This record gives sequence, C-alpha cells and structure tokens, in this order.
Amino acid sequence: MMSIPETTTSARDDFGLQFLDSLYRYAMVLTRNRTDAEDLVQETYVRAIEAYGRLRENSNVKGWLFTILRNQWLNQLRRRRTGPQFLETDGESPLIEGLPGNLPDAQTVLEGLEDAERVRMAIDKLPSEFQEVLILREFEELSYQEISSVLSCPAGTVMSRLARARARLRVLLTEENDRAIAC
Repeated sequence: MMSIPETTTSARDDFGLQFLDSLYRYAMVLTRNRTDAEDLVQETYVRAIEAYGRLRENSNVKGWLFTILRNQWLNQLRRRRTGPQFLETDGESPLIEGLPGNLPDAQTVLEGLEDAERVRMAIDKLPSEFQEVLILREFEELSYQEISSVLSCPAGTVMSRLARARARLRVLLTEENDRAIAC
C-alpha cells in the first residue's frame, strides 16, 4: 500500500465519506442483499484509499467511487458464476430506507412505505441496465456524463436507457394502480 504523507492523512481519512450513503443505496440496487452491499461499499473504499495518491486534483470523486463500486460488483459477478449459489432465507426484502421530512402520523408512514415498496417492486421488474441508469440519475443525481463514465457507455446511450426506463416504470406503476383499483 502506498504511503501517504502525514499532512494528507486527515484528508485521506475523510475521503469520500459524504458519498457513503449514496454508494450503499447503489450497492443495494446491484446486490439486493444488505450484507453484500455493505461488503461491496467497504471494498470500494479499500480500493479508493489504495488509489488515493493517484487521483488527480479536481477529479470527480463521486463518479470515480461509483465506477469503482460497479467494477467491483461486476468482478464479483464474474467470480460467482463459477461458484455455488446461495439464497437468502431470512425473509427480508430490500426496502427504500428512510423517508425525507417529518412524518406526522402512522397512516402517512404506512402510505409512504406502501408507495416506496410499489416503486421498489416496479424498479426490480426492470432490466438491470434500466435499473442502474434510473438509480444513478434519479436517486443519486449523477449527471449524464458521470453515469456515462460509471457505466462505460456513451452519454447518448445513458439518455436513451433513462427514457426507456422511465417509460417502462410509468407503465408498470400504472398497471399496478389499475390492479389495485380493480380489487
């Protein structure tokens, strides 16, 4: 591991911590498992700290961390293809955690959780390339160029995938609402 001069140790220690929650949410989308997501984020920071000295000044740290995370995940997928597959049996499903703002009563909380679960389930039905681009743009608020860098594809492809993902998500949510009204 590369030695970092004493004057930059605190900068290294705080490096990228403001993106921890965003990286975890993205890891949850990719892995759909809390433990795997935590491991993936931890490995991302290990890799980032190792490469910290090579990072150029004025670099887009957020995009760089998301790229590392995605590459780590793809590497894990490649390794897992040849290994045994394990199923999670504890009955937990990945929910969107926390709702912004103050929630005045239990009814509002329940309705918000139900809406979040409907959106989460609809997103889960999308192909993975649509899930990724939707999460990176709408939830993590990365620019088209940043997403292009993370996904290693042209910005036009990002915009096209995002438009198709939004259209499919709209259809899935409309179908879900129609089924709920019919019941």
